[in-house]
Amino acid sequence: MTLEEVFKRNLHHRSQRAGWLRAAVLGANDGLVSTASLMIGVVAAGKNGFLITAGIAGITAGAMSMAVGEYVSVRSQNDVEDTDRKLEMEHLAADPEGELLELQDIYISRGLTPELALEVAQSMHRKDPLAAHLRDELGQHPHTKARPVQAAVASAISFTIGGVIPFAGAFAPTIGAKAWSIVIFTFVGLILTGIVSARTAGAKALNTTLRVIIGGGLGMLITAGIGQIARASGI
Repeated sequence: MTLEEVFKRNLHHRSQRAGWLRAAVLGANDGLVSTASLMIGVVAAGKNGFLITAGIAGITAGAMSMAVGEYVSVRSQNDVEDTDRKLEMEHLAADPEGELLELQDIYISRGLTPELALEVAQSMHRKDPLAAHLRDELGQHPHTKARPVQAAVASAISFTIGGVIPFAGAFAPTIGAKAWSIVIFTFVGLILTGIVSARTAGAKALNTTLRVIIGGGLGMLITAGIGQIARASGI
């Protein structure tokens, strides 16, 4: 197998999509569930005049919240990785021999003989000691590095797309039809989200989709119950 063939094969690994996939899937799922739950809660509480407004506000606020939350979270993760990188640079400058032995011990724990582990560690240190320690000691890989802006944009867009699906149900002609339309549209969206998530991640579609459907269904059910309580209490 040539180096070009190896490179092309590695492009198919799902871990390379981890930087944006989690944010996109979470955003779509959250957009579906939170928007649907909000609107069903409004219907259950009898505040039907605010249904469209509540849906628009929920989608807008949710998308912005997801974007900011993802950016801050991923940026914090990057800060931790950058701090570890600087610390590793200091260790290599202060005690290169000790770092070499540390790398050798890592390779021994992975099954190499002490002699071969030392040879590999020395080879790695001659080429790029920092890269070797970041990869083999700290588990940092360039292709899985989190990207805050990408995650924020993916999260906001996917939340909006997810939120629009149940929001469309609010335009049904009657109150009863609105509630059922929101629920039906949401379940269709959850099924699509589960399938897309499973196919993108290379997981089993049935298990992933069921997990998404059950979680979303519970969210809507609980919110509808709270809305009914609020309505009965005259709130």
